Amino acid sequence: MSADTKFKVDQKVVYPSQGVGKIIEIFEKKFNDKVLPYYKIYLDVSDMIVMVPTEKAEELGIRSIVSAEEAQKAVDLLGEPYEPVTTDWKLRYQMNLELLKKGSISDIATIVRCLYHRSKVKELPILERKLYDNAKKLLEDEIAFAMGKTSKEVETMLHAKLEPAGITREIKHILDDADDDDDEFDEDETDKDEIDDADDEDKDEDDSDDGFDADDDEDDE
Repeated sequence: MSADTKFKVDQKVVYPSQGVGKIIEIFEKKFNDKVLPYYKIYLDVSDMIVMVPTEKAEELGIRSIVSAEEAQKAVDLLGEPYEPVTTDWKLRYQMNLELLKKGSISDIATIVRCLYHRSKVKELPILERKLYDNAKKLLEDEIAFAMGKTSKEVETMLHAKLEPAGITREIKHILDDADDDDDEFDEDETDKDEIDDADDEDKDEDDSDDGFDADDDEDDE
């Protein structure tokens, strides 16, 4: 059965917004009176196992780890000239969230570069900080696997690219254009969290209806 699937057992894959995982099993499961092949993927970053129908993997953005050359391009992208984006953090958050869902390594690197430079100007709202941490971890993990380096080595590489000469000039440009939009939304940030959490729960239910299962630690046993 595994010979007919895109990914193989023991193969490392990237699950956008979830992290780098490993295919630990390919098996069949009955769903809606149909027997479908599934990937069982272990996500190390969250210590979680997810089960995804093989036919849904591409739709969910699951892909192979990039080559070392592509990983290096993502590292280099962090050091390219940065064009500041909107100071409206809600709009900026949605833009970057869409990039995370697309899930290419260049998209993830773009999120990291954007939010890192913004954080040098003003502390990120809670949601953006979570998004930044998630994207940075995903980027570090994939580059580490692709280039055969440790997480610490990759972290050092990324920091060196994010702190190039001339960053002060770029930050000043952002400050010149910055407004107080962030402050206007501080009071309703809790409401925003609740709205987003509700959206996530709806999405999880939709995925479950499509044959996607997320198991807790009981699966590990």
